[in-house]
Amino acid sequence: MPALNAAELSEGLSGDLPLHGDAGFGVYVHWPFCRSKCPYCDFNSHVAESVDHARWRSAYLREIDHMAEAMPGRRVTSVFFGGGTPSLMPPATVDAIIARIRRNWPVASNLEVTLEANPTSVEAGTFAAFRDAGVNRVSLGVQALDEDALRFLGRHHSADEALAAVELAARTFSRYSFDLIYGRPGQTVEAWRDELERARTFIGGHLSLYQLTIETGTPFHRNGIRPAPEDLAADLYDATQEVLEAAGLPAYEISNHARAGEECRHNLTYWQGGEYAGIGPGAHGRTLGDGTATAAHQIYTPDRWLAAVETQGHATAKRIPLDRDAWVAELLMGGLRLTEGIARDRFRRLAGRALEECLADGRVRPLVDGGFLRLDRDGLRATAEGRIRLNALLSRLLA
Repeated sequence: MPALNAAELSEGLSGDLPLHGDAGFGVYVHWPFCRSKCPYCDFNSHVAESVDHARWRSAYLREIDHMAEAMPGRRVTSVFFGGGTPSLMPPATVDAIIARIRRNWPVASNLEVTLEANPTSVEAGTFAAFRDAGVNRVSLGVQALDEDALRFLGRHHSADEALAAVELAARTFSRYSFDLIYGRPGQTVEAWRDELERARTFIGGHLSLYQLTIETGTPFHRNGIRPAPEDLAADLYDATQEVLEAAGLPAYEISNHARAGEECRHNLTYWQGGEYAGIGPGAHGRTLGDGTATAAHQIYTPDRWLAAVETQGHATAKRIPLDRDAWVAELLMGGLRLTEGIARDRFRRLAGRALEECLADGRVRPLVDGGFLRLDRDGLRATAEGRIRLNALLSRLLA
């Protein structure tokens, strides 16, 4: 690809757009409790015999007040309840949290409020209450539509129960999504295609599909479970793209597919380098500055988080200013996950520098020439070949 000169690179760049107005401002609320721990999960989730819901509700509200003082004047575009299993929260707590967010910050007229849920009949029974509390998007952890696979993954629902929950979500919420995991031991491409075809009937506007990874410290890791071989994983990925593109849900991110306009706005805030407040045990946040960012980390352990909020009014363990190189690396790692890649104007606003100033040509050029990256007037993005090898591509780019 011929090099672009300085005049060409500057052509079409936008003017002084507001720093915080591009990717939105999200509020992430982490609920750390689950009924049981899945053997593949390395998230900050814990099984507790009992939870003092009144104490936790009060702590979340106090932390939101503190966060609003630390990050004033933002306009909230999304709220995301993650975990753990947020559908185990009392709907009254969800209602109170949303109301407190609205009291502390202005919110977008089309505010997206997502809650992760398990598709058991017990939790699906609270969908209407969550909707009435202000949730308008639910994300269901279906994970598989094969009974043996569900048992292997430690799930407590059947495939039929999961699909019944998806149908209920479709009737209850204006938007919904569900997750599936592929690359499971013994899974074939044919079986995965059959599973995707069964899922197609129930898909709304969004679907998340994650390749099984074996994380250190999980039961799967301790038991020697191995991920799918690289060649098979690539074939499973290709089959995923083919089936879902035919269904009208192309990939907009490495693991997420959506119809136009149905992308998860909250996750786009992360991937596009927006600001977000992280509330709850182990939650992270980002505050943007002039070409830099500050990372905030909440106390990880649930009981210590709760005690800190109650005794000192907040549970932020540390705030770490990211130097320009670290911030650029974060923008690249998030942006290259997206099919659209990294827009030049957004990158320049966030990083304070043009793309070429941050990318060593000796690293970029071989990846462009090899067909893994594309760098042009619009920006930088991974090709289809690059996305399937994204971890290796990023390690080369950021080495």
